[in-house]
Parts: sequence; C-alpha cells; structure tokens
Amino acid sequence: MFKGLVVILALGSFFRWDLTEDKRYSLNDASKELVASLDAPAEVTIYLDGSLNAGFKRLKRATEELVEELDVYGNIHWQYGDGKDLEQWGLAPTIVHERAKDGRTAQTAVWPYAKVQYKERSAIVTLLRSTRGQSGEENLNQSIENLEYAFAEAIHSLKQTEPQRIAFLEGHNELPEEAVYDISRSLSRYFQVDRGVLGNDPAILDPYKVVIIADPQQPFSEKDKYILDQYIQHGGRILWCLNGVRLSKDALSKEGFTPVLPLDLNISDMLFRYGVRVNPSLLQDVQCLPVPVNVSADPQQPNYQPMPWYYAPLLLTSQLSPISRNVGQVSCTFASHVDAVGGEDGITKEVLLATSTASKMTATPAEVDLGDLNPDPATFRYSYIPVAVRLEGVFPSVFAHRLPPEGIENIPQTTANALPAKQIIIASGSVIRNEWQNGEPLPVGYDRYSQMQFGNRDFLTNAVLYLADDEGLINLRQKEIALRLVNTERAYKHKPVIQTVSIGAPIILLALTGCSVFALRKRRYTRPLV
Repeated sequence: MFKGLVVILALGSFFRWDLTEDKRYSLNDASKELVASLDAPAEVTIYLDGSLNAGFKRLKRATEELVEELDVYGNIHWQYGDGKDLEQWGLAPTIVHERAKDGRTAQTAVWPYAKVQYKERSAIVTLLRSTRGQSGEENLNQSIENLEYAFAEAIHSLKQTEPQRIAFLEGHNELPEEAVYDISRSLSRYFQVDRGVLGNDPAILDPYKVVIIADPQQPFSEKDKYILDQYIQHGGRILWCLNGVRLSKDALSKEGFTPVLPLDLNISDMLFRYGVRVNPSLLQDVQCLPVPVNVSADPQQPNYQPMPWYYAPLLLTSQLSPISRNVGQVSCTFASHVDAVGGEDGITKEVLLATSTASKMTATPAEVDLGDLNPDPATFRYSYIPVAVRLEGVFPSVFAHRLPPEGIENIPQTTANALPAKQIIIASGSVIRNEWQNGEPLPVGYDRYSQMQFGNRDFLTNAVLYLADDEGLINLRQKEIALRLVNTERAYKHKPVIQTVSIGAPIILLALTGCSVFALRKRRYTRPLV
C-alpha cells in the first residue's frame, strides 16, 4: 500500500533535477515565468540542420534541449525548416571551411537561425555568435551560453502588444539622425525610436522607457537639466554618450594638429550628484586602431603604411556584467575617463568598458599632433582606465531644496522618495556614431581602413535593453558553460590506447559485474545435500 501511495504521488507531481556543475540544463526563473505567461502556442522553427560538423551538432543539440525545456514550462511547438525560407528575411548562410586529414578543404553552408512565431508575429533568433579574436570552439560555446537569452528576448518582444518607446535627445548639437542610423535601426527591432527636444514640460519624457543622449556639443540649460532630473526621479533610464574634451577634426586633418580643451556641458554637477564624473582628459592606448600614414619623402609617389593611432583605443569589455559579457572590443576615438565618486550612497556602480594594460592619460588643455606618432612607451603606464560605467539605484535630486528654473510649465508635485532608476555613462561620443560610404551607412563600430567590425552595436544594444528591462531577462546573458576542449594532438597520438580503454573497460566491468552477481546468487541459493 505504501508503494502504491508513493507511485500515485510521483505521478501527480513534477520535478527536474539538474546534476551538472554549471546548471546547463536549468532555466532561469525569468524564462519560466515568461513562457508560462503565453496565452497561445509559440511555434519554433530551427534551421540549423543537415550535414554539420561536431561543433555545430553540439549547438544544434543544445538548441533542441533548450526548446524542449521551454516547452515543459510553457506551450512551445518546434520543428525543423529549410534554410532557404530565410532568404525573404535577407539572411544568408554561414560558410564553414574545414580541412580534412588528407589536406583537402571542404565548404559547408549552414543556417544558424531559428524563427519564433507567436500569434500573427514572428522573430528571427540568431543561434551563432561570432566574436573577433575568439576561436571557433569558443564562439560556439558562447553561442550555447546565449541561447536562453536569445529565445527569451525574442518571445518577450513578440508578447509586446505595443512596442516600448525610446528617444534620442536633440537641442544640444547631438549627433544627427544619419550619424546614429545603424544603432537606431538595430534598436527599432525592439522599440519605437523617436527624436526630439525637451521643451518646457517635465512630463514630456514620461512615455519613454529610455532616453539616449548621443555626443552633445552645447551646454545644457538649467531647464533641460531640471526635466532630465525629474525624469530620473520618477524612475527614468538614460544612456549618456559624452565627450570630456573638445577638439577640431577638420583642423587635425588639414593642418596636422589641433588644440584640445575641456568640454563644458554644464552637467558636471548633475553627474557628480548621481555618483560619477567625466574627466576632461584625453586617453591614449597601445591597443588601438591603425591609421594610414604617408611615409614617402617624395610627394609625387605617396606610400601609405599603417601606423598605430593611439587616440583610437580598443576598449576591453567586462565579462562580469550581462551588458558587456561575450562582447568584442569596442572602438572609439578621443575618449576620456570616468571616475566613480561618492561612497555610501546606495547606488550600484559597475565598470563596463576600460582601456588595456598600457594606457596614457593627458590632462587638458593639450594638443594632438599627427607628427607625434611615436610616443615614449614608458609613458603608457596606466591599466584598465574606466571609460563606461553602469549606475543603478535611487538617485538624489540635483534640484533638491531649489526652486524650479524659470520657464518650466506644469511643475510636478515634489515627491519625498524617488523611484529606482538606471543610467549608463560612456565617456566617448564616437562609440555610438556610424560612418557612411558611397551613400550607404556603415555598421557602428566598423573600421574602414582595417575592415574590421568591433562590438559597438552589440554593446549599445545590450545597454539599452538593460536599461529598459524590468523582468531581469538581461541577466540570462550571465549564464556560463565551462568549455572543456580535447587536446587533439595528444588524442591522435594515443588513439590506440584510448580506443582500447574506451571499448574494453566497459566490457570488462560488465563481465566482472555479471560474474559477481552469478557467484553471489549461487552462494545464496545453493543448498548442501543432507
């Protein structure tokens, strides 16, 4: 009777036990709640199929397991599809080059995508992530780590009946629309992207989940500061892309040098009150972009050679934050450094971007001279200088115990307790800027000379998604799966021994177990003749 009761209870209950060290088969609570809230089936079509190598088979198997795990907590149906159906989405296959043992090279086209269909809407999930400088195994492992977030983000966006709104601020000579075209297009997948000036009404920013301030060049008025401060007090989220210095790129290109002066935007007191300071300094880094320089003495026969442009550092991304985890280097020019100020203010501060271990800080006023391309390496003595930080918490008001500035309409009622808010401060306006070539916008973070793509778009997209995130989905990017690679050279060298042990050991163990069981049964049930 007791056994029957246990069976009945087991049939009526449900549990899963993940015994892996890195919990690779466990879903985050945010993912479980998300799929459980679906009021209609979600159809998932996986296009990663066909003739795949071992690495892509592992990615395919991980995708299947994730979708099946999501189906346990929600209503998910999945199937395989033909990758050619993705051509209408403008997606192309990934060409995988492999070299066989006989030296021949084979090319295979794979479609590392999945489509999620929910009601009348659909979204494409990119299964494969590629970070510059990482090996194929590392990229595949990072792709597996990112699977849960990628599917959760797609399902979350499909659930939104009305897209959330974000805004690029204007009125202070910020970057024009064409200069932020690429990141605006990337963010339009998740949000309705608007642009505009602040005006006189503090409630003008209330409909917007995130406000982006992209490289302003003119000072903020007290009225504008008041509107932004009230937005923060009511739980607003702001992405600041600010320059700490002012210089003339036209003078630099024409005359070969330009003075560098501090850029006063009249917001230093505001940021200081929030717990951060953008310093009027200029950073140089040994880890930087190249620039073509004419090294020929004959002006009739120019000879352009790549030279390091120390004022264009390649910033390192923090692997401790879900915003910057598994994101490649971020490119920028003429960056400044950020200091965290304050102490016991209850505001969480986290560095997202920093320089390398060989950096230099130059105080302003100063001068940038194209003729000085070989500085003393001994002067690059600083390491990991912060360039971008994340702030989260309840921020004190800059206008506490002060009258609202003149011209403000519909003055809001003073609140005793501010709401938790989020901010990200990047001490470089070039991080968000894209260039144009032949009438077409280039991806943000793309360097035309080296023809390399850096992680600016991924970093900025993650930053805005973090700022707009209320469910904690961005934390899914912190999932970490240990990469345990096989030493192929050693495995090939000891191949006969490994094969013998792998095949022979289980057979011997099975035989010993069978003999032991037979001996025990014989000893127990054999009775001596009387």
